[in-house]
Amino acid sequence: MERVTSILNHPSFIEYKERNALAEEERVFCRHNLQHSIDVARVAYIMALEEGLPIRKDVIYATGLLHDIGRWKEYAEGISHAKASADLAEKILADCEFDPEEINLILDAIRNHRKSGRRDTPLSVIIYRSDKVSRLCLECDEIEECNRFSKGDRPKLIY
Repeated sequence: MERVTSILNHPSFIEYKERNALAEEERVFCRHNLQHSIDVARVAYIMALEEGLPIRKDVIYATGLLHDIGRWKEYAEGISHAKASADLAEKILADCEFDPEEINLILDAIRNHRKSGRRDTPLSVIIYRSDKVSRLCLECDEIEECNRFSKGDRPKLIY
């Protein structure tokens, strides 16, 4: 997990997480912070273990950590945060010694973690799924206003 530690300490990663925090200061719904990114990575890793998927742990964690780093660009420029996150992640991954094949796999999963994305690889499938089930909606004060649940629906704890 040395490469994952390198991501966490990478100056650009730190900057992008700070930009996300500033962009979401007034947000009442789920935020795209480090806790969320780590939760996505952990849940995706559990899914990979449960399903016997041959995906390296550090590749899963790198994807989880980086999947929302461009959220601030969506607020500022109106572009898809999935695309922005993949664009921003590429240099970080190269700097942290991921090889070109791993980088392509990770960037594909980041680009496709939204509802409209295509999921052609096991990594893209588990990142999409873990992003959806990793939230602590059970504790949310804004659940009645959230568009994730129909009126009266309640969240279920899956992971």
